[in-house]
Amino acid sequence: MLQISVLRDQTELVLAGLAKKHYATGPADVAAILDLDQRRRSLQTTHDASQAEANELARQIGGLMKSGDKAGAETLKARTAELKQHTQAAATELAQVEKEQQQLLYKLPNLPHASVPQGRSAADNEVVREHGSKPNLGPDAQPHWELIKKYDIIDFELGNKITGAGFPVYKNQGARLQRALINFFLDEARNAGYTEMQPPILVNEASGYGTGQLPDKEGQMYHDAKDDLYLIPTAEVPLTNIYRDEIIPVDKLPVRMAGHTPCFRREAGSWGADVRGLNRLHQFDKVEIVQITEPDQSYDALEAMLAHVEGLLKQLNLPYRVLRLCGGDMGFTSALTYDLEVWSAAQGRWLEVSSVSNFETYQANRLKCRYRADGGKTQLLHTLNGSALALPRIVAALLENNQTSTGIDLPLVLHSYCGFERIEL
Repeated sequence: MLQISVLRDQTELVLAGLAKKHYATGPADVAAILDLDQRRRSLQTTHDASQAEANELARQIGGLMKSGDKAGAETLKARTAELKQHTQAAATELAQVEKEQQQLLYKLPNLPHASVPQGRSAADNEVVREHGSKPNLGPDAQPHWELIKKYDIIDFELGNKITGAGFPVYKNQGARLQRALINFFLDEARNAGYTEMQPPILVNEASGYGTGQLPDKEGQMYHDAKDDLYLIPTAEVPLTNIYRDEIIPVDKLPVRMAGHTPCFRREAGSWGADVRGLNRLHQFDKVEIVQITEPDQSYDALEAMLAHVEGLLKQLNLPYRVLRLCGGDMGFTSALTYDLEVWSAAQGRWLEVSSVSNFETYQANRLKCRYRADGGKTQLLHTLNGSALALPRIVAALLENNQTSTGIDLPLVLHSYCGFERIEL
């Protein structure tokens, strides 16, 4: 959530940032928020003045009663009663104005960093770098959805029977490959200084608002209405919310956490070739890394997180590229996002496997996640997160890129984790 002081003091900067993200109602929403803020401050002044006068009269009433001036005391009591009504009315209206202002602030996306390129869609994203050589598989190469049938490692029909489309069943070497990748990603995160966590996969509404999934992505989340709980779309939500309403000591910064969870996304409106096989699922596994840092260190942390994810892809021998997302393709809460995509040889296209983002103070302001520097005032921290990594498209690329006529050769780094070197009949 943007800070109201930024909207007041840097209005033109805010409007330019919202325009870069193609947020169409930015001028109207900002104007409405500032009008409400002016009303809020006026009501607060009225409330405080009435309260201060009432407190002063209460002190005077005590003196008049002691001196025997009951008539004077009664006059002041009548005035105190009027002030109490004024104070209560101001407090009621103030609460309503604050609620309206808060709801409008929730609607505003984060402002993009200066380095974010202009653009409306994925076609406008900037390719930062590309690594590795694309394999040439020849005309008989099969896409991963054919390979998983051939080697009997994932069953989509069985998942459809048990739950529905988008909930596959992993089995045999497919299940073992899943477990191997999770353990490999967690071990690498731990070696990089991240504390391993195992958070809940259901969160309350406050957690959804804390990291910005609510109200922006409410329609994409699975919701249990009876208990008012949400299935997480990513471990970012429970991990970051560990520090909701916390003041973190400076000597405990930066906070680095990693967690493996299943992730759940309704993916409403998805269709076509992009959803075939493992390309887009309703349930999938992911290892997430999260950092909470002092503001002046967050962009160094972002580059370190990006390097960590790139290191995983290099060890898996997967050709990849790094994109800097343009304003129109960025997430609602992000100030700067790098996407990492791997090359899917049989499909002949790039598949997104990770997003690494800096949210600056946007989430921290919602979370009230702060630190106190040198004994001074509390300040908002910066939060960051990244996929390290999401499994489905990694598995798809590993199967497609490493296929041979007799089996699928796995990268060396996974041999000890899997307990086998290749997938074969």
